[in-house]
Amino acid sequence: MDDGGDTVRFAAPARRIVSLNPATTEILFAIGAGDRLVGRTDACDYPAAAARVPSVGGGLPPNLEAVAARAPDLVVLYYGSTTAESAKRLRELNIPVLALRTDHLADVSRVARVLGPVAGAARAADSLAAAFDSALALARRGSHPADAPGVLLLAWDQPLIVLGRGSFVSELVELAGARNVYDDLASSSAPVSLEAVVERAPRAVLTLSGMSAGFAERPEWRVVPAVRAGRVLALTASALNRPSPRAAAAIAALRQRLDSVLR
Repeated sequence: MDDGGDTVRFAAPARRIVSLNPATTEILFAIGAGDRLVGRTDACDYPAAAARVPSVGGGLPPNLEAVAARAPDLVVLYYGSTTAESAKRLRELNIPVLALRTDHLADVSRVARVLGPVAGAARAADSLAAAFDSALALARRGSHPADAPGVLLLAWDQPLIVLGRGSFVSELVELAGARNVYDDLASSSAPVSLEAVVERAPRAVLTLSGMSAGFAERPEWRVVPAVRAGRVLALTASALNRPSPRAAAAIAALRQRLDSVLR
């Protein structure tokens, strides 16, 4: 059963899979099912072998003609309002669909266990999930978010949008030894004012992939001490922009970067 409540039954493991989510593409390769992929999105950039899989374009929403042209016996896409209509149309074409959320770090092991049996890699998926959960538990034991330095997670600057604790990036940051200054926001993101950011007094500003570093040069941002001091980190690595099996390594690397800025 997928995250939309739909049950997909297979007489045999899927052999021609189209993945429309970079996170699930990465998981499929990690469990040894990359050779079953016959389609992926332009954003599916890891591992390097993913580049050899034909692209069907974007994933939100997908190009359904390009997807169908790959003759898949399974399409895996992100579960959400932006893909609901696409999932419906694919099912009308008698193409099995798994709609899966990949919003939190815990989704990595959960999704791996869902994909494993349908991709003929159940044992490898269980192994990956167990190792991932153990690594995450170890990282949690080493983090102390209550007394950690606060940082701002900036998703966009015009309008100003920050990440709340509902984002997996907030999880990564806390496991790396910092604290999201907007961890009181339950949602994954929300608009705020620059005045409110100043009141939160972040020690550093972390920007997401797609953000321009030029925002820090604008006069209005000089009221933020962290920006004036140049404590701005760009989170451009793909492992920091999606929940993935690489999370433990991403946390360790982020911890080093934060230490260099906040020490």
